Amino acid sequence: MALLVLAVMPAVLAVSVGSGIGVDIVTEDFAPLVWMCDNRVVYDDATEPGRISYDGQELVERINNYAFEGEQIEWKVLVMDKNGVEKIQDVFATVGTSQGEGNDIEVNCQKTFYRPSEIPSVCNARILEESITGFDEDMMEFYKCTLTVETPESMYGEHWITVEALDLDGLSGTMDENEYWFLNPEIALSVIGDLTFDDVRPGTQSYSDTLLVGNDADDGSGVLLDMFITGTDFYDSSSSGAMCPTTNQLSLSQFRYYVTNGAYNSAQDDLTDAPALGNVRGVDGEGYLNIEYGIGFNDPVPFYDNAEILQAGPTSGPYDLANVLAPGAEMALTFKLTLPEPCNGDFDTGSLYFWGEAI
Repeated sequence: MALLVLAVMPAVLAVSVGSGIGVDIVTEDFAPLVWMCDNRVVYDDATEPGRISYDGQELVERINNYAFEGEQIEWKVLVMDKNGVEKIQDVFATVGTSQGEGNDIEVNCQKTFYRPSEIPSVCNARILEESITGFDEDMMEFYKCTLTVETPESMYGEHWITVEALDLDGLSGTMDENEYWFLNPEIALSVIGDLTFDDVRPGTQSYSDTLLVGNDADDGSGVLLDMFITGTDFYDSSSSGAMCPTTNQLSLSQFRYYVTNGAYNSAQDDLTDAPALGNVRGVDGEGYLNIEYGIGFNDPVPFYDNAEILQAGPTSGPYDLANVLAPGAEMALTFKLTLPEPCNGDFDTGSLYFWGEAI
């Protein structure tokens, strides 16, 4: 009998074995970045146009940080959000007492839909040391922000002003160039002294005490005032039978003044004039200047090149810097009266006016 024995040996088969792990990816909530693209302009208003600039024109004469009702400050900015441009909730200009985020929103900015292939170099768009050069419309948007200064009731005093972007996560970013402005500063002139001529003999000259005319604008405002002087003829308010020399009127032409401010005085006056607009500007042998007629600012004729108190010193554009007063600064004026002969009466009705225009 044949015996068949079958032995079965254990076998190991090759298999794939795996183990799974969880993945947790957290995307950064990216705070918006705001870059000013070197295009920041201040515009004049229609209420009181400047000596050079008019309504809607660039306010080129403003050299200190103060602004008045109706004037505008405008920026063009680039906003970036790496979470996507649709995450940008709002872009606005703020005015407040602290630098940076969180001040009161005063005006919303408008998209410009500017789509350059490359970001203008003037934007200086950077994230830390990384320079951003290519424009990506999925993450970037250009805005124009125009802030108009409101009335002193809502905007007065020193404030920080900047442009801020807010995203849907409540994260904010501002442009680096925060600005510090004195809004609607109070403008005032100080006149120290009295202008009195007592017992003047007809046919003689008499000199007043020296008056101080100063810029009394708000401390810290930096308001620079361009100074002017005008006047009227004078009359006797009583029924005294006044006559000087042929009627009951003392002409403004009988008055002159001498002014000093710093290194300059009226004897050095440039005598720039617009003769068709009024009196011819002139200086006598003692350095005394005549006075232009006027009862309101630029009324009845424009004051420029005609009624400045002092046309002397170096110039900045159309301005004689010796005629410009900083806050707290004063110029000294002495008046001379040449009383006609014959003359009778006490001429106590009439005015001399001092004017200061913020530049």
